[in-house]
Amino acid sequence: MFTGIIEAIGQIQSLQPKGGDVRLYVRTGKLDLGDVKLGDSIAVNGVCLTAVELPGDGFWADVSQETLRRSALAGLKAGSRVNLEKALTPASRLGGHLVSGHVDGVGKVLSMEEDARSWHFRLEAPAALARYIAEKGSITVDGTSLTVNAVEGAIFHLNIVPHTMQETIMGDYRPGTQVNLEVDVIARYLERLLLGDKAAEADAGPGISMAFLAENGFLKS
Repeated sequence: MFTGIIEAIGQIQSLQPKGGDVRLYVRTGKLDLGDVKLGDSIAVNGVCLTAVELPGDGFWADVSQETLRRSALAGLKAGSRVNLEKALTPASRLGGHLVSGHVDGVGKVLSMEEDARSWHFRLEAPAALARYIAEKGSITVDGTSLTVNAVEGAIFHLNIVPHTMQETIMGDYRPGTQVNLEVDVIARYLERLLLGDKAAEADAGPGISMAFLAENGFLKS
């Protein structure tokens, strides 16, 4: 698990095709690797990866086809800057929110405008994720824990303060940039729990709808 508070900006050093997927080498910059062991997890742009080699100034990780399909990592190249966070320890401060490092989908930056010293971002999520994004709820963008300021369908708004712009790769974003999104894990599990026994049915459908809530007594007529 992670907090969504970025610890360092790293850089992709190498991407090597390997047996149908990819082996990735990330130089970790100021990230302290002193307490990282082989097999430990590090989030790269919000994607939980396992360190399989530790050459000293970074780490190697294997990236599966599933991860390449579900995230924006496939669009990275040598020299790309990435957000980095080591996994939580029992003594860590939970400064953001609980982040699993399991990306739900790829979103897109629509616009970014200066707002006093901050920046106002508009992003679009995949339609299937829109129901999990709520005003003043939490969302993870490339591994950064952020608060949703407003929602319009699948479009959501973020206010990014100067510190976040400086300490993450958000300063590199431009309209059209693709980003990894992870919705609040509580929302995902709550939907599954509300399905009850229907969750075991192969044709349970896309999830909770107003009709489902009415049918199962969650809405009063």
